[in-house]
Amino acid sequence: MEKTEIKEKLIGIIKTYVPEEISLDNVGDDQDLINDLQINSAHIVDIVLDIEDTFDIMIEDEVIGEMNTVQDSVNIIASKVAENA
Repeated sequence: MEKTEIKEKLIGIIKTYVPEEISLDNVGDDQDLINDLQINSAHIVDIVLDIEDTFDIMIEDEVIGEMNTVQDSVNIIASKVAENA
């Protein structure tokens, strides 16, 4: 699975948790999920659960803390998808 496809699916997942006033039209790879996209830290767990369901992967608790930016998240998802291939 290409990283662009992973990013598109990730944005589809996180859009539910982003405040309405935040536009996801031009999400940059370096945008921070909590600070830039204003995702409530409590929703990070929900996002991870959605990611696990969507990509059929498991993300360990210690890895969740590494999912700071969009690109960090895409890289982790891509790595987990590759492990399951």
